Amino acid sequence: MAESDTPDTRALARAMGTAVRGEVEFDAAARALTTMDASNYRRVPVGVVAPRDAADVAAALAVCREYGVPVVPRGAGTSIAGNATGTGVVLDLTRHLRSVLSVDAHARTAVVQPGVVLDDLRAAVRPHGLTFGPDPSTHSRCTLGGMIGNNACGSHSVAWGTTADNVQGLSVLTYGGDTLRLGRGWDGAPAGLRELVDRHLAPLRTGFPAGLPRLISGYALPALLPEAGPDPARAFCGSEGTLGVVTEATVRLVEAPAARALAVLGYPDESAAAEAAAGLLPYRPLTVEGMAEDLVRVRGASGGGRGGGQELPRGGAWLFAETGGATPAEARAAALEILRAADPLDGLVVDDPAAQRALWRVREDAAGTATRTADGSEAWPGWEDCAVPPARLGAYLRDFRALLAEHGLRGTPYGHFGDGCIHVRIDFDLLGEDGVRRFRRFSEEMAALVVAHGGSLSGEHGDGLARSELLSTMYGDELVGIFREFKDLWDPAGGMNPGVLARPARLDENLRFSVLPRERVGVAFGYPHDGPGGGDFSAAVRRCVGVAKCRVAGPGSGPGVMCPSFRATGEEQHSTRGRARLLHEMLAGEVVTDGWRSEEVRDALDLCLSCKGCRSDCPVGVDMATYKAEFLYQHYRGRRRPAAHYAMGRLPVWLRAAARYAYGAPVLNAAARVPPLAALAKRLAGIAPERTIPRLAPETFGRWLRRHMRGRAEVFARGRAVILWPDTFTEHLAPSVGRAAVRVLEAAGVGIVVPPGERGGQRGRGGQVCCGLTYVSTGQLDQARTVMRRTLDRLEPLLDLELPVLVLEPSCAATLTTDLPELLGGDPRAARLAASVRTFAQALEECAPEWEPPRLDRTVAGQTHCHQHAVLGDAADRRLRERAGLTGELSGGCCGLAGDFGFVRGHYEVSVACAEDQLLPSVRAAGPEAELLADGFSCRTQLDQLGGHPARHLAEVLAEALGRSPARTPTGRITDGPGEG
Repeated sequence: MAESDTPDTRALARAMGTAVRGEVEFDAAARALTTMDASNYRRVPVGVVAPRDAADVAAALAVCREYGVPVVPRGAGTSIAGNATGTGVVLDLTRHLRSVLSVDAHARTAVVQPGVVLDDLRAAVRPHGLTFGPDPSTHSRCTLGGMIGNNACGSHSVAWGTTADNVQGLSVLTYGGDTLRLGRGWDGAPAGLRELVDRHLAPLRTGFPAGLPRLISGYALPALLPEAGPDPARAFCGSEGTLGVVTEATVRLVEAPAARALAVLGYPDESAAAEAAAGLLPYRPLTVEGMAEDLVRVRGASGGGRGGGQELPRGGAWLFAETGGATPAEARAAALEILRAADPLDGLVVDDPAAQRALWRVREDAAGTATRTADGSEAWPGWEDCAVPPARLGAYLRDFRALLAEHGLRGTPYGHFGDGCIHVRIDFDLLGEDGVRRFRRFSEEMAALVVAHGGSLSGEHGDGLARSELLSTMYGDELVGIFREFKDLWDPAGGMNPGVLARPARLDENLRFSVLPRERVGVAFGYPHDGPGGGDFSAAVRRCVGVAKCRVAGPGSGPGVMCPSFRATGEEQHSTRGRARLLHEMLAGEVVTDGWRSEEVRDALDLCLSCKGCRSDCPVGVDMATYKAEFLYQHYRGRRRPAAHYAMGRLPVWLRAAARYAYGAPVLNAAARVPPLAALAKRLAGIAPERTIPRLAPETFGRWLRRHMRGRAEVFARGRAVILWPDTFTEHLAPSVGRAAVRVLEAAGVGIVVPPGERGGQRGRGGQVCCGLTYVSTGQLDQARTVMRRTLDRLEPLLDLELPVLVLEPSCAATLTTDLPELLGGDPRAARLAASVRTFAQALEECAPEWEPPRLDRTVAGQTHCHQHAVLGDAADRRLRERAGLTGELSGGCCGLAGDFGFVRGHYEVSVACAEDQLLPSVRAAGPEAELLADGFSCRTQLDQLGGHPARHLAEVLAEALGRSPARTPTGRITDGPGEG
């Protein structure tokens, strides 16, 4: 363990390591991973401790107390107000304290540890027909401890209340060493608490706003009034880690509706939607959520048009009112009743579960998507979740918009309209001093505006560093003084999360942007969507706002791709967010001090599969595959690289060399099957010893294609031809895919044009085309650009034909679509080629829309390639499969081989774990008659090597069905033989 260099910190770390059985991490990487949550704020801890149980928590608190070091309990780190950051020891409660200890279905309660993820609790109680009512949009990764700390709510709070409404009892350890059992009544509460309440009955009864279902700001002292019970457990909720550490919680459960429907109501604008929201509450909906058209536009859809693929009703703003019932008909009837009563501009009822999920994804991803405005500029929290009485929401929103305009700011409001709670990201300039001053002025004026409307500064996420300083505006000095007294009863030493709620830090201190470099960082990629004019690596890293959608653990954790390495390991440094945090700290230079030479960043990126899943699944489009390639390029400039970079990173070179000789493939194949020779080759090439080296094809695809097309006409009909890209994998390792594609294209009447690369059967010097994939994925970007420029030079004459470029290997197609234009942004040919790339199914649909594929009428299993999921899309593939009678779903996720990743020494176990997340279970569950589909060479290889499953490219399946001698139409021409890429 590399500890901080101060004697006190080293002594603290040693004492902690002796006292605690869980992990004790005071190294730079662990500290860098926990400097931030999902807010604008950053505080650097001295170390991170992951206690194994309550006794470990007590031991850690004792050590911190001895050394006078503060403590901040941390769950998933999704807090938006800075309340999960701290300068002392971070207690990571997610690694070990994550069990559902018991469920009492009759009493409708569950006992949980603080690190339990909400969705895990919901899964545990689902067989009993129960659920936990509060459900923040981060339900797939937020923890119960964090929800208790912030008094989290979620979209169903109109029906089931806040977390505090659903907590029955808490076990709490204080910084001073006390163990408290909190529930209703004074038993178990800290000494002096009842006397404090008795002294201040009048201000506690009159100083809190009335009629607010989302009163989250400050301490929940009204829960201690005699008429409230009193209920110290409820009062503890929302204390943001400032009073003690929860080690166990007894929570109440609610009955989960067997069926749900969604009334989607369109209104002219958000004020009209807001004014209508309160009128829906008497119909007892489960949710009343609202959003305006600017949120839909941010997602790239047209206003009034689509949300997550589902048509929205006409309007400039929408309400989502969910209803439940014992049957689908009952749920639909309740939704229709709301639709009739709501008098919207337009509306519809959605009862298809998939369509409902698509609409909810728009809403749940908003915490991320709203961080980019319609023109691509950045927006931040800062006034994230205030709440006003629902009846005043329309008037409040009008005043809010006016104040934004007065300050020259823009924001995208959305949120829990039925509870009067609004979320918004605002385009503050938090990089410059003037912008920070405006941020402060706006926050102060917003606080006054919310109070004028009878509201709460926080309606969900807590006050944290963002709003604690403003509590006197809402409550006045007397109540804020009582808050300090309340805090001191629990934590007289002030060791729990200082700077939050009582004795707050200034809201314009500790901003996470202040440590980033002001000058642009020299980089290789273009980053066209980051920073004014693009090219700003700091802006690219800032994309990660910490909502942690990448922290969904597996296996079986959902249909998306992101983030396979976190799903496999469960470690923060192997999540997209964790890697982005390390890159942020690398740029800051305070914790991670070696810049591009950082071993902390290198080690975290080592298990990134470059699957590109975050490019599509992350709500803000963090592109860690590109960041990894950039880092590897900078890290190894002028230095010796790992062996795998020279071996697999330059795979096209070695495969071309082998193909030059008639006996090259047979000799190499034979050698690879001799164990001592194979072991030596794998050791020299940095290949995992568990892997089998793939066989080279005896005949390359290019040689077969030359023979196949010899003597054919050199004409084609415009719009009925494609440029068939000769990728490395199809050319040398899987030519059967290319042969099958040619047969299907011929049957469909689609002409074939081959890129230049061969003349008269002899290779011309530099004649091959290549996408550069293997060079990009290993960070050999100078070589990648050389290869790409050569490719554009050779391909330029064909680009003028304006034909689709059919790329059979999804990873190569994704490289041409994304990496090529970002590495060669100044070359217009790069953008032209990128825009021309098509998958096999897309090319058929575009060039032969009337062609009917052969019917197979069988089920399918297998995988959609992760790069296709992230970059290219699979809608055309789905339509083609449907027309061919191939039914069923392909799995999501990543196969785990991911190009060279699964072959690299040291990656085998993670590679297998990734395959076990979704792919292998889905294939095992498929019947023997199912067709196994995997268009990616890596996916097919992984299935073969880990289970002997013979998967095929869709082209191979269709070609087989066409028969051995399909009717052929004269097609294509060869301007030169195919190369590699």
